[in-house]
Amino acid sequence: MFIIDDILLAPARGLFWVFEKIYSAAEEEQANEAETITARLSELYMMLETGQLTEAEFDAEEKTLLDRLDAIREGAAGGEDQKAGE
Repeated sequence: MFIIDDILLAPARGLFWVFEKIYSAAEEEQANEAETITARLSELYMMLETGQLTEAEFDAEEKTLLDRLDAIREGAAGGEDQKAGE
């Protein structure tokens, strides 16, 4: 009886495995994006210090990057809450 159950559930288990892999790849991509944004913020600070950017340009781009970083972190926190609930 257990062999029949395994055979019948194999497609569902395979599909579940695929979805887990997609979810892991998406989380990894978000982590990489956060690192990229942090590096870009560092570049902006250096450009501001060296006079390559005005204060207004810096503020505008910094706001955009910080908003995106906050969105990534909120999404990650939501994912952790969802994992804890499972």
